[in-house]
Amino acid sequence: MDAPLQSLKYWLSERPEVVNFRWSPTQTWFSTWSFLITAIAFYNLLSLFLHLSLSILLPGGRRIPLGPLPAIHSLLVCVASATIFAGTLLSAAIEIRDTRWLWRRAHLTTSFQWLLCFPLGTRPSGRVFFWSYAFYLSRFLHLLRTFFKILRRRRLTFFHLFNQSILLCMSFLWLEFSQSFQVLGILMTTLEYSVVYGYRFWKSVGLPRACFPLVVNCQAAVLACTVACHVGVLTLHFRKGGCNGIGAWTFNSVFNGVILLMFLQFYLQKKRNGGFDDDDSSTSTRYGRRSYPLEATDGLNGVKIKGS
Repeated sequence: MDAPLQSLKYWLSERPEVVNFRWSPTQTWFSTWSFLITAIAFYNLLSLFLHLSLSILLPGGRRIPLGPLPAIHSLLVCVASATIFAGTLLSAAIEIRDTRWLWRRAHLTTSFQWLLCFPLGTRPSGRVFFWSYAFYLSRFLHLLRTFFKILRRRRLTFFHLFNQSILLCMSFLWLEFSQSFQVLGILMTTLEYSVVYGYRFWKSVGLPRACFPLVVNCQAAVLACTVACHVGVLTLHFRKGGCNGIGAWTFNSVFNGVILLMFLQFYLQKKRNGGFDDDDSSTSTRYGRRSYPLEATDGLNGVKIKGS
């Protein structure tokens, strides 16, 4: 049993590519501002072009059959998320063990404080940031769901495109500014993705559904933990002399606050309408006779909220 565990530890935290990782425009793929801006612009333009083209070529809301593609995508996201979760958890444990002696300068006393608040001067290099980079790359895999949505002829909203673009941008900012709290953010997000996308794959192959709204409950739990942790970061920032990347964290927090308000609106409306449904086909929340789209994504954690 020792050999498989040692092998897993080596692949996740001891390989030279992991240990010697450094976020740099000259050494790392897709790490420049020009690439980020181009990628976001291309994603939005392609989404709009595909949406308008299908509206003209396939009037009446006819769908394009996707076969097993959504199921395969869910499985890939589940596996990728589980791998990033395991790598981040193991790498964070090693970094805590190896750098604890440096925390005295930043007045940090516990591992949890380090997870919330990187000391000022932290550079985006080493094991933890390798897995943050893997998380950033995984955001491009998530963008494929937008095109599945379009091909299924579901409603495409400006807010959906905005959310996906912001998520990609913020995962870039985590690395660019060595933002505090990103380790916990990645752990919570990838754990939630592993469960949610694993469940979506489970449903897509015809297996029985959960007897409770699993997706919504997971999203609510992650969102609540995220808000609590943001309060912790702010407290440590003022009590311990500052946390690294606080500017990027502020941008992150504002967006999360907007999503929290939307989630509360969604939750109260669904309670009034008689419950929740994890069905992916739901695309809007009804208020009286009109239908308003409600599909939000947590700016930090990628928590997707859908009303039906």
